[in-house]
Formats: sequence, structure tokens, C-alpha cells
Amino acid sequence: MLQRIIDISLRHRGAVIAAMLLAAALGAAALVQLDIDAFPDTTPVQVQINTTAPALAPEEVERLITFPIEQAIGGLPGLETVRSISKFGLSQVVVTFRDGTDIYFARQLVNERLAAVELPEGIGRPQMGPVSTGLGEVFHYVLSYEGYDWSRMPADERAARLAELRTLHDWVVKPQLRAVEGVAEVNTWGGYEKQYQVRVDPARLVKYGLTFDEVLEALRANNRNVGGGQITAGSRALLVHGQGRTTSLEEIRQIV
Repeated sequence: MLQRIIDISLRHRGAVIAAMLLAAALGAAALVQLDIDAFPDTTPVQVQINTTAPALAPEEVERLITFPIEQAIGGLPGLETVRSISKFGLSQVVVTFRDGTDIYFARQLVNERLAAVELPEGIGRPQMGPVSTGLGEVFHYVLSYEGYDWSRMPADERAARLAELRTLHDWVVKPQLRAVEGVAEVNTWGGYEKQYQVRVDPARLVKYGLTFDEVLEALRANNRNVGGGQITAGSRALLVHGQGRTTSLEEIRQIV
């Protein structure tokens, strides 16, 4: 067999040289378009589905969230594997598709199935993770104050500084990084997320004959804006708008 190949090549020298030149040209064209990295990206085509349920134990997360999602995802075109993790307050389902499947087509299929999943009341809707790979985490950075000795700073002041840094990152730095081309996601670690908390005293609820649900309803009803349409006066249209959003701790304290 090898002898025949050599004989044919010697008899058709021109065709052999032309084929080699064509192969070299095709290789050079492919090299220009080839993605070059330190490590080859071997991440399969996968979609990550995350669902948070802060009040549920791992067994409940598995039974009420993870299992219904896995049942809904089953049978998708090109589906290869479905893996899941059920932790306290978190369900994560990773769906892997056959190589060559368009990632946006796969996400569309998953999104259509998730819309039909019925979850218990009070649990957030499942959210798909960003379009990224195992090598997608490329940059870490830290926001900090200069000139502060954190070890000697009082605990309340340190907490206030960390909350300020977290707010600065979430509302200033993060939106600007998300606008950069090619950025899929920016994650925040550390710091204190600014919150307004109402801590209920059970003894006072009993004293005044109130229930916890009544407190929640009062907070909900007194912390929202409502629209009342518009009033036409001559050539003007006056908007009717009830502003009831709380903006300070004092306004929260004054809710009846």
C-alpha cells in the first residue's frame, strides 16, 4: 500500500505539490482565526440554573425545587447529563448538552421549560447563570480605604465602612464593568449589603394583640407608590401619584 502511494506521488508530482500548497494555505487561514490561550477551554455546552430559598433545608430544597426542575428539563434536544446540588437555601442544576449545540439555543430551550415549573409560594423563580466557561474568571480586584487601621477601628464604624464599600461597588464599579464588551458577569464578595431591618419583639406582639403577619402587611402597605391616573385641566394633564416609599429609619418607625 505504501509503495503504491509513493509510485502515484512520483507520477503526479504537480498534483502533489498543488495539494500541499493548498493544505498550507488552509492551515495558515485557520491559524489566523484560531483562539490562542494558555489553556484549552474544555468546558462543555452547559446551562446553570440557580434557585434561592432561604428558609428551606437541603431535603426540602431537593424535594420542592431541584426535583421539579430536573423533571421539567428532561427530554430536551441534545441533552446529555443533568447534575444538581441541593444545599441549605440553594438549589443548583447544571444541564449539559451535546458538543456543537448553540449555547443560546440551549438557553432558550431551558428557559421555556423553566416557565412551566410550579414552585411553592414564597420561593423565587429559577435563574439561569451567565454565559461563561470554566476559564471565564479572569480578574479579581479589591476596594479598600487607604490610611485606616481596620484592627483598631470600632466594630460599628468598621461595619459602616464595609457597607459603604459594598454600596460603592454595586452601584458604581459593577455597572461600569458590566458595560465592557465581553464581560458576562461581575460577582461581589465580602462587605455588608445595606439593609433596613425591622426586628419584631414577640412579647410586644402579645401585649398589643398583634400577629407577625399584621406587622408584615403594615410594612408592605406603607412602603409603596401608587398611581391614580391623571386629571385634565384645560390644556394640561396633571398626574395623580401617591408617594409612600419609606426613605429613612424614622419613616419606618412611624408606620402604624
